[in-house]
Formats: sequence, structure tokens, C-alpha cells
Amino acid sequence: MAAEKTTGIVLRVIPFSETSCIVTLFTRDFGKITTMAKGARRPKSPFEAALDVLALCRIVFLNKNSDAMGLLTEAKLERRFRSATRSLDRLYAGYYIVELLNSLTDDGDPHPELFELSTQLIQQIDSTEISEDEVGLTLLKYELRMLGFLGHLPMLTKCVSCGREKTTIARVSFGLNAGGILCGSCRGSESNIVSLSPEGLQFLLEIVGGQIGEQSQNSDNWNGQRQELLSVVDNQKLQREIEVRDSFSAETDESPDADNTELMESDATGTEADRCLKEVRRLIHKYITHLLGFQPKLYKFLGNL
Repeated sequence: MAAEKTTGIVLRVIPFSETSCIVTLFTRDFGKITTMAKGARRPKSPFEAALDVLALCRIVFLNKNSDAMGLLTEAKLERRFRSATRSLDRLYAGYYIVELLNSLTDDGDPHPELFELSTQLIQQIDSTEISEDEVGLTLLKYELRMLGFLGHLPMLTKCVSCGREKTTIARVSFGLNAGGILCGSCRGSESNIVSLSPEGLQFLLEIVGGQIGEQSQNSDNWNGQRQELLSVVDNQKLQREIEVRDSFSAETDESPDADNTELMESDATGTEADRCLKEVRRLIHKYITHLLGFQPKLYKFLGNL
């Protein structure tokens, strides 16, 4: 029974007795592990108050066989999550990351890239690197990259059932059971389908474009479809801008209120971006819920993000 050293994110701390607790961590080298921390609840604990949820720690533990719980012998705090004292929304975002790591990963299955991504995101949320308005988009990007690392990223460029390339700009059918978009022919044989707008699909492709797979990403069909989506959305935006400009006379444009046109266009663009973000987040939330078989508890607290 050798002593192992690694770095981990504290996911859960459960009291076990008057002096001990059970600690679940997501580690860089060993994946998710569950250990017994004897004496962790004593006033003068050898763990130096490092065992807080979302804390990043350097740990030493005795790694027993797969059927037995490991024994945590040392934990030194590297970074504590402090946003709980500043922002409730950021605290919910941090707890949501913990819930995803705890629910989507398996014991003893290391994912170093996911560990690095998670530590970076927790640090960003805990600092001023991102604003309050950017937390929701940052969480969405994390969800999609996490799904990619774990092999659950949905197919977005072709029908997941028959492999037919998506070439139309009609509203998209996304199959939760199938794990990706569906063509019109395959849609009828599938259940649990969510509808996604063309703008929502384009928004989603922009986020995961570098993670779909080299063969699909570099193919002419994939690039042609992506350019087709971008072209249609750009044309829609241009048409709206023309309509806004035509609604004002030349005298209005020369008046002190001319700047209002730019403000209206900016608001319209911002509203569309917000709508796409909310639509895609709802889709990914439903997809993750389907993968887990239950809805993560923190969903209901993420409404303001």
C-alpha cells in the first residue's frame, strides 16, 4: 500500500464520526477518489483546514485496492475559493462545476486535461478575470469542453443517425437519445427531440468548432456548411440593419438623436446574442440531464447567470 502524491479539487466533505470525515476529490493523476480523513474534524487537525469544497490542495494518500476506501494522510491548501463572500451567483457556478465533476466522472479514471480546465475555470470565477455577465457563457464553454474530454460531445455537423451532411438552414432537430442533430428522414424514428434555431446552431458551432474532430473539421463539407450558416446569419443581420436605417429619415440621421440608431442596432445584436446563449444553454442542460438520468440540483440556481 504505497503513498501517492497529487493535486486535487475538493468535491465533497461528509462527516463520518466526531473526529473524521469522508472526502471526495478530483485529482490530476488519479481522477476522482474517495478517501477517509482521520482526525480532520479535530480543532488541531493535520490537514490545516484545507478540506473545503472547491479548494485546491496538494495531498498524500494511501491508495488501497479498488474495493476499499483510500486513507488521506496529508492535505496542504494551495488555493481557496473565496467568492462565497462576494457573489452568490459565482458560488452557485462553483458548486455547479463540482456537481458536474462528481456526476460525470468515474472513480479512478484520470482526465488531466479536464483537471487543468476545471482549476482554471474555478480560478477565473473566483477572481475578476471575467465579469458577472460573462459567467454564464464561460460555464457553457466549460460544459461543452468537458463533454468533449469525456467522449459525450454531440454530433453537430451531420445527422448522427445516417451520417448525412447538414446542408439546409431550416430549424434543427437535436436528438437527446441519439446524441446529435437529425435529418428530416431520421427524425421520425427518434424520440426525445429538441428543436434548435439556425442562429443557435451557428452559435454552438462557433464554440465547439475546434473540438468536433480533425477529419470533420477540415473537410470541405464541414467548412462549406459552416460558411453557409455564417452567410445566412450575416445576411439576416444585414437585412435588419437596413430596415433600421430605412426607418429613419436623413434629417433624423443628422440630428443630435442620430446616435440612437447605433444604440438600437447594438441592443438588437445584444438581444440576439443573449437569446442564442439562453437557447443553447437550455439545450446543453437537457442533454446533460439526459446523460445523467437526473437533473443536476444546481440548475435551478443558475437562472441569473
